[in-house]
Amino acid sequence: MKAKALVLEKQHELSLREIDMPDEVGSHDVKVRVHTVGICGSDVHYYTHGRIGPFVVETPMVLGHEASGTVVAVGDQVSHLNIGDRVCMEPGIPDPNSKASKLGLYNVDPAVRFWATPPIHGCLTPEVVHPAAYTFKLPDNISFAEGAMVEPFAIGMQSALRARLQPGDTCVVTGAGPIGLMVALAALAGGASRVVISDVVDEKLEIADGYDGLFPVNVSKASLRERVSELTGEDWGADVVFEASGNPRVYDDALACVRPGGALVLVGMPVEKVEFDIVAAQAKEIRIETVFRYANVYDRAIDLIASGKVDLKPLIVETFPFERSVEAFERAASARPTDIKLQIQVQQD
Repeated sequence: MKAKALVLEKQHELSLREIDMPDEVGSHDVKVRVHTVGICGSDVHYYTHGRIGPFVVETPMVLGHEASGTVVAVGDQVSHLNIGDRVCMEPGIPDPNSKASKLGLYNVDPAVRFWATPPIHGCLTPEVVHPAAYTFKLPDNISFAEGAMVEPFAIGMQSALRARLQPGDTCVVTGAGPIGLMVALAALAGGASRVVISDVVDEKLEIADGYDGLFPVNVSKASLRERVSELTGEDWGADVVFEASGNPRVYDDALACVRPGGALVLVGMPVEKVEFDIVAAQAKEIRIETVFRYANVYDRAIDLIASGKVDLKPLIVETFPFERSVEAFERAASARPTDIKLQIQVQQD
């Protein structure tokens, strides 16, 4: 079926045009009329660099993977969703028979098909067909805009789970971009008593400062280590440090801020290989965890947002109509310091 979509033709070239998209609704699928799609850093990276690691844009690809919408068709084996349901969609579809899936680690399944990851088309188009098992009904008090934020917040949820947070923990998040803020909010919701969040951009830290429990530090003007010591006393350190910037210069601070026996959770993805002091980690017996996307957290993320314990609305800076999708991506690529999350509204209310 031909459908209008935002297509990444090649590096630095976007167009809003018709392209062949899957249309057949299988027995276990639903068709969703897409309402809102968030612009992710990975979408922008494909636009500006044409690749992320081994994933290379070699043929035109539809962008977008953070989406919400309304069910308009249901497969004959689907029982938990109905036409008219407001939903959000988990964008990564694994092989249910893979070893990773059987272990509950479907996010690291090598065969996973993830929206807007070459060569898989994304969801910046009026309608998509998606497996019902990875489509989640939204409560009435969650807007389409918030529904499109579930995907990035799921990364924060995965990070908090990997950290094995304990009630009252003191945490540090390095990097106050969209994912860093999601991680910080998930840590607070997971029981952390306070989260120090660092960056070098005042505008991002001002947004963080609007949340109770977040303590912003501009590391171009102040010492992160000293701030953590002030909060924890006796130069002890934080129970968990989440590295969410991907900046190779941050690892020394991250290691120094972890308390003995604490955890360092690696969330940000550096473009190049990084070095850090293994002996420093060994001397404190730091537990190191890594995060890649998420698994089995979408329903929990939705429940937390619906409960009111996590408010993602302040992170949505501007919403563009579908016809201005190219402009929206150009804006995202310009990396304004105040832009945390930009979204595209595909269907008008």
